[in-house]
Amino acid sequence: MANHKSALKRNRQNLKKNERNKGYRTLVRTLSKKVRTEAEAGNKEQAQKELKATVKIIAKVGGKGILHARAASRKISGLTRLVNRTA
Repeated sequence: MANHKSALKRNRQNLKKNERNKGYRTLVRTLSKKVRTEAEAGNKEQAQKELKATVKIIAKVGGKGILHARAASRKISGLTRLVNRTA
């Protein structure tokens, strides 16, 4: 446990930041799942619409540092490839 006043404040800030970021990570997972389910169902137009919204959120989260930049890029790439392979 932290003893210094500044360390206690840093712990409080980290807890708040962690709660905020948890929501973003959950949102990314939910949107990614929507894209995958639409692609697996064969709804290409709907999958592309979902993909557009998902890419925007993933890029935003990656830019804020909530997700690592390369992890965000990897997620975007994988979802895009999945949608493009959908016939």
